[in-house]
Amino acid sequence: MGWLGRIRRIGRIAEQAPPRPSSTINAPALLRGSLQIRYLDAGSCGACELEIASAFGPVYDLQRYGISLVASPRHADALLVTGVVTRNMEAPLRHTLAAVPEPRIVIAVGDCACTGGVFAGGYGVVGPVSSVVDVDLEIPGCPPRPEQIVAALRSIVGR
Repeated sequence: MGWLGRIRRIGRIAEQAPPRPSSTINAPALLRGSLQIRYLDAGSCGACELEIASAFGPVYDLQRYGISLVASPRHADALLVTGVVTRNMEAPLRHTLAAVPEPRIVIAVGDCACTGGVFAGGYGVVGPVSSVVDVDLEIPGCPPRPEQIVAALRSIVGR
């Protein structure tokens, strides 16, 4: 029996759907249906960035929900942070957050940003994002799938 016969015999095998993030942010009234995000890499491996790029790409197209990335923190409603916070990125994270106007939302994406992940306890590591600034929403996963990112960001804008 060849590989095609094995596929027919076994059938489709799918992974369990990832859990939906719970958002306690009362942002729909705050943001009025749109969300401008400034992204910051605090020391990641790059995997979360690929998934974020995919979430904003043509397949998932987060912009159709009124969610977009902006180049300046002064134009942002939210700060999206990936990676464990390294010692060299602690001050830039604080400065970037200070530049985001109030009211603002901080979103930690990936296991490293949420808990420190595999880099926790490293010599150049401060810790997860929550050890440096207050985090409003965490999107776990290593890396989180684009579907998780889309669901979490849609829950913020209420769509």
